[in-house]
Amino acid sequence: MNNEAITPFRIDIAQSALDDLDNRLAGARWPDELPGVGWEYGISLEYMRELAEYWRTGYDWRVQEAELNKMPQFTTEIDGQNVHFLHVRSPQPDALPLLLTHGWPGSIIEFLDVIGPLTNPAAHGGDPAHAFHLVIPSLPGFGFSGPTTETGWNTGRVAAAWAELMLRLGYERYGVQGGDLGAFVSAELGRIAADHVVGVHLNAATFGFIPFGKVSDEERATLTESERARLERLADFLGDDNGYFQIQATRPQTISYALVDSPTGQLAWIMEKFKAWTFPTADLPEQVIDRDRLLTNVMLYWLTGTAGSAARMYYENMHVQNWHAQPSPTPIGVAVFAQDVAIRRIGEQLNNIVHWSEFDRGGHFAAMEVPELLTADIRRSFAELK
Repeated sequence: MNNEAITPFRIDIAQSALDDLDNRLAGARWPDELPGVGWEYGISLEYMRELAEYWRTGYDWRVQEAELNKMPQFTTEIDGQNVHFLHVRSPQPDALPLLLTHGWPGSIIEFLDVIGPLTNPAAHGGDPAHAFHLVIPSLPGFGFSGPTTETGWNTGRVAAAWAELMLRLGYERYGVQGGDLGAFVSAELGRIAADHVVGVHLNAATFGFIPFGKVSDEERATLTESERARLERLADFLGDDNGYFQIQATRPQTISYALVDSPTGQLAWIMEKFKAWTFPTADLPEQVIDRDRLLTNVMLYWLTGTAGSAARMYYENMHVQNWHAQPSPTPIGVAVFAQDVAIRRIGEQLNNIVHWSEFDRGGHFAAMEVPELLTADIRRSFAELK
């Protein structure tokens, strides 16, 4: 039987852990790099050395820790797994509860800039009628929800855990939102808890919204210019940008030794993806996301030693026995940002799409890159459902 207690949680990292990080960064052993290759072979050595030095001498974890501790945090045990979550209630008592789920290589840090506007729109120039009570859990195996202690924690199992979490918090009727792995979880939650989920909102949607296998010339000819561009981005990802995926989906334990032992290894593994997936990709990620915010996200992996545990979710997803292929009855809204690959006509095969927005800016980490756009789209998507 699970312990259903909900326990207040406060982040309190031991100084010895911060001193250890400082020592490891100061003594980092750097690889060589071919002259003039820049980012072509992976994350740039010049960039890495500069960022790691800033991490060691300019970044202040205690400032970030104090900011995080201003928000109400809790832990509870669900299906044998510790679950850490933020629970930020709106000053509007009749606000709709909304569950936000992050992806990889993100964390709850992704949502920090949307918490205020979503919970208290009146204080941010919005309509109080569009307020939400927010529940923001760390995925099992990630950050303060990690590590996982048994096999089987795929996104479907997470969806079942989230359904239990919301009922445990007393929410019988609620919405869900997520991107990346969070989109997997959110769409599945709309299937398994359709009696409770009033609507789903997704960004960075892939499974269920992209073709699997080759697209015929006949079908390609019917696509719009923007849809063809998304297919090209998807092909680039599958051909040159998904090495991380193959490693985490097949050998997560092997990569974990490097990521958990080396802060520069962990930093490179995450920041390479922020460079590739923010918009525009030609820019450095800190040109669209605050550098300290990026490092705080890295810290949640480093300080908890959960890089390998988080990677295991890819393995679990790729080794699940079946994927739900039945249409979902729950209304779904989708935001397609400039780096996304979702195609509506494919999504409509399995999803009850009632809202679809396309943007010419913003990338994979929309809540961090363009929080105002994501916030507005969430409000529009749920306006008819509340």
